[in-house]
Amino acid sequence: MQIRVLGCSGGIAAGCRTTAFLVDDDLLVDAGTGLGDLSLDELAQIDHILLSHSHLDHVLGVPLLADSVIRRRAGRPPIQVHGLSATLAALRDHVLNGVIWPDFTRLPSADRPVLALQAFDIGQVLLFGQRRIEVLPARHTVPAVGFALLGTDDGGAWVFTGDTGPNPALWQRLRSMRVRHLVIETTFRDADHPVASASRHLHPATLGLELAQLAQGVEVHVTHVKPGEMATVMAEIAALDPRHRIQALAAGQVMKPRWLPLEFLLTRCVLVLVALAGQPRWQRTMHPSTRRLKQCHASRKTPTSTPCAPPMCRSASWPMLPS
Repeated sequence: MQIRVLGCSGGIAAGCRTTAFLVDDDLLVDAGTGLGDLSLDELAQIDHILLSHSHLDHVLGVPLLADSVIRRRAGRPPIQVHGLSATLAALRDHVLNGVIWPDFTRLPSADRPVLALQAFDIGQVLLFGQRRIEVLPARHTVPAVGFALLGTDDGGAWVFTGDTGPNPALWQRLRSMRVRHLVIETTFRDADHPVASASRHLHPATLGLELAQLAQGVEVHVTHVKPGEMATVMAEIAALDPRHRIQALAAGQVMKPRWLPLEFLLTRCVLVLVALAGQPRWQRTMHPSTRRLKQCHASRKTPTSTPCAPPMCRSASWPMLPS
């Protein structure tokens, strides 16, 4: 699997494209202006769009994409647009309303449209083949979510916060999730904290408070910075607690977390359970090196000058399961 950053800016200007991530070649997370850098053939491969919320910088690519690929996708199923019910209602009522843009949920025909709207709920896990994506809570001025791409075999999830202000519910969920990459918005510099607070966005000082709730070892990628403010925002972030590796996200960047197939995980779990079922109760919770030491002593029939190696001096070799 790969995640291609098409856009990650909080606004438009030369070289600045708003939020859009392409997962592999068929799944889009948000549909900002970065979508326009794809070729027509690439656009036609998109089968699913996940929307974090209804603001224009995240949804404007949806109607434009539909118009561009309607002929190339003739005979194929509609592009599935996934979002909260409130997000999809806003898209239908205020964009796909025949005034701002044609209603492509009924074109080219009502029975074979190019777009279809699918509602999800916070906490729901969406399945796209082997890919599992959990819908996370966000706190914004409109109903909003983030996303966690689960099931990777490189040690954890890829998490995108979406647009959000301080968000206790997010950190409560992430405390029970192994996170490898965190893409988190920091829209404003500290001097603009009144605007950040009113619009429910983060600035470096509040980012620091949010990251204090995050376990160490997470790669943090800052996104949604306003055009022209990157140097100031990153300088203020550099003064924060250095226990996290924090870097600015850039359009064109490609991340390649690898998926561990769900069937493989289930098979591993079953094998471990079967193995445990055949062991004495005292062995089931014992560290493998301690177990070997006990077995070593039990097997000695006569005294020997070569002692069994203590647990800490032996390397354990047992299957490690992703958490």
